[in-house]
Amino acid sequence: MPLAIVALLGLGVGAAAAFYAVNQVGMAPRQVGPYVERRASGHNNIVEGLGRKLAATLAGLDGGAASAPPLPAWSAGAQAAGTQVAPSGNAVPVSNPGALVQAMAQARAGDVITLQPGTYSFSGVNFIAASAAGSKERPITVRAERPGTVHIEFKLSEGFLVSGPYWAFENLAIRGACTDTAQCQHAFHIAGRANGFVARNNTISDFNAHFKINAHGGSAPDDGVIEGNTLSNTAARKTSEPVTPIDLVAGSRWAIRGNLISDFIKQGGDGISYGAYAKGAGSANLFERNVVLCEHNLRGYSGQRVGLSLGGGGTGLPYCRDQRCITEQDGGVIQSNLIASCSDEGIYLNRAATSKVLHNTLIDTAGVMVRYPESSAQVEGNIIDGRVRADRGGIIHAGDNLETGLTRLFMGSHPQRALFRDALGLDLAWAGEAPRRVSAAEPAAAPADLCGKSRPAQPAYGAVENFAACLKR
Repeated sequence: MPLAIVALLGLGVGAAAAFYAVNQVGMAPRQVGPYVERRASGHNNIVEGLGRKLAATLAGLDGGAASAPPLPAWSAGAQAAGTQVAPSGNAVPVSNPGALVQAMAQARAGDVITLQPGTYSFSGVNFIAASAAGSKERPITVRAERPGTVHIEFKLSEGFLVSGPYWAFENLAIRGACTDTAQCQHAFHIAGRANGFVARNNTISDFNAHFKINAHGGSAPDDGVIEGNTLSNTAARKTSEPVTPIDLVAGSRWAIRGNLISDFIKQGGDGISYGAYAKGAGSANLFERNVVLCEHNLRGYSGQRVGLSLGGGGTGLPYCRDQRCITEQDGGVIQSNLIASCSDEGIYLNRAATSKVLHNTLIDTAGVMVRYPESSAQVEGNIIDGRVRADRGGIIHAGDNLETGLTRLFMGSHPQRALFRDALGLDLAWAGEAPRRVSAAEPAAAPADLCGKSRPAQPAYGAVENFAACLKR
């Protein structure tokens, strides 16, 4: 039996509960450490000291890099080249905040509202409304000609409130600038009949939920795309409100693709935060080719950080698409993502039926958790620096994965990290030959890797075929 587990016995009754959790619930060392420290708190100095020491030992066995490695030049996230070809339509140039508000209020299908270079600051109002209706063929577009030239600062609880269909936003830099940082809730709130929303190649920082999507007035926004954005925070969010850069509730058929999501630390309330989730009885939502770094520049905080989730922490019935939430998600797909540096699960499924978890790479996370009888998941082709666990009746159809068992984790052994040149440094070039699946790729296999490249007939495990293809040229 690993010494780290044996040491739990020194905490008496609390340790017995922790020991049970390790063996029956499948908690990874990074999850057991905080649990033990909490159970030891309030006892005598010897027990408290032992709890702290054991928590530190467990963190050392399971933890990642102590400091932030330099980010590779990812092709994920917002790019300097941007979307430089303006969509065809009625050109509407604006050069100041008032003109932008007016142009959006008077917008018609096909308008292309282009912000001239500069800084646009907004305060003293509730939000900036995007309520007009575009169409699939003629969306309403709000954009900068070149990324990095237009900076929007919101000293508002909500930035853009999008309630009309077919709006698109691209090439913008948006920052929450509230004096009380927790008051900057959302850069975008997409609600009700806002079908066909698109956000592409934006850099957004310092919000609780950079994108908040939910039903309103009996309608839920469907068929949205959030693609190629960089979402981060420069400080921990001191709030009890949800901290989740992409917070998708009740919407269906959204594509969350190619984003770089990092540093979503919640210091308030339950302390639980997510990089992105879809919940609230939506269906057919897709998370693919994203890079999710739960902790990068912000490290060492308490709390639980989860990478990607179908189901999140559950939804209150009034907010569910069907007001019932028999399942939180149906037919969701999480594929070809890199998820790293999470204090809790890399991928968490909560009452998520007929899900697919395909060809992801998880580094320095607890692993994959599928929870509750309503959850069923096909889990194939993943590299998991952690364990795969079904909990409380969850059903896993596990295929061909590379994963690390709990015993090895408690011994401080991380064989999946050794597959890469420097896994904790985010250099995911193969250390040797790429590990390939034994059998030819099945129809379930993710069709493209993290870099957007087609996979061969016998694909490599995980998100990446050739790491060099993921870097800017």
